[in-house]
Amino acid sequence: MKLNKWTVGLAALGVVSLASAVKAEEGGNALGTALSSTTFSGYVDTSMHWNAGTASNHRSSDRPVGFNAPYKFNSDKSDGFNLNVVQLTIAKPLDENEWAAGYHVDLWFGPDANTLGTASVFHTSTHEADTDDSDFNGSSDFAIRQAYVALRMPIGNGIDWKIGVFDSIIGYESVASPNNPNYTRSYGHSIEPQTHTGVLASYRINDNVSLSAGVANTTGPHINARSFGEDERAESSKTYMASLALTAPDDWGFLAGSTLYGGVVNGFNDNEVGPDFGVTTTSWYAGATLATPVTGLRFGASFDYLRLRDTSRGENITTKGESTWSAAGYASYQATEKLSLHLRGEYLRDRAGAFGFLHDDGSVSEKADVFALTATAQYDL
Repeated sequence: MKLNKWTVGLAALGVVSLASAVKAEEGGNALGTALSSTTFSGYVDTSMHWNAGTASNHRSSDRPVGFNAPYKFNSDKSDGFNLNVVQLTIAKPLDENEWAAGYHVDLWFGPDANTLGTASVFHTSTHEADTDDSDFNGSSDFAIRQAYVALRMPIGNGIDWKIGVFDSIIGYESVASPNNPNYTRSYGHSIEPQTHTGVLASYRINDNVSLSAGVANTTGPHINARSFGEDERAESSKTYMASLALTAPDDWGFLAGSTLYGGVVNGFNDNEVGPDFGVTTTSWYAGATLATPVTGLRFGASFDYLRLRDTSRGENITTKGESTWSAAGYASYQATEKLSLHLRGEYLRDRAGAFGFLHDDGSVSEKADVFALTATAQYDL
């Protein structure tokens, strides 16, 4: 083994022994080998957002002309330049072995990290029922989006496991904005669960059928939160989820590769923080992507249904037993190698007060019907 001159010099002075130096060198090589399969990646998400009119979310007005639609991650960004989020990904993907192990970590830095709201229950010492949700999340500008151990078991075609914190299994759009066809998220995405702490198993029956099922602590994003506690539920009270994906086979002509997806997440949101929690929710989702005979043109559709079934503290939820649902249609066209055009039309029927739209007099509406149209032109530099 070749030792560097500094190690030899320290050994001559008696500062270190050659035996310990050899062990250190061997350990360093082992560490290098272990890290050789680890990948580092990430992105920086910024925006320039301008609203027509003289009023905005940042100015008081009887008629806020610059009002931002209450999409997820869309608030407080009008009329200016924004750093949205910085994502750093550290991962060791599963290899091709029958038994395989790896890990995946997505770290978020920036304002959107606060909106994601994965801060653990130990992020603050204040857990009383009257705690405001914004106080709980704080303003640390940091969140763990995902952090899970990945495992593969050679049962059938192979079962892939995620154990830890992972993205929700339902939804047409992604938490990560670069994966979405439009600049803003949809109303449907905004009422879906975002992340869970639990265990998820995925199994591919064949090239055309795959399914997932899992168990998590809560439907809410807070890491290590529980659905029992003040509500005195049993420790076995958990969140359950399942999904099914169907892919059109290659012999279906231009429809090959089209997908149909359905999923459900049911459970109790954590009641250890804030008045906005303590409600049992069921989230149903159905979505599809459709290939067309026109090169570069694809269509999509999604349906989200959120049901608030009961509460642990009825005085905090004024819309007990109500529901909110959203339907959306998508169209994407790859005009050139770098230019793509995207369109989304959606309808929201909010009867659970999920968004809290404002009337002109400043009062909050518990019920709303909204039509929205979003167009995006994307140019890949």
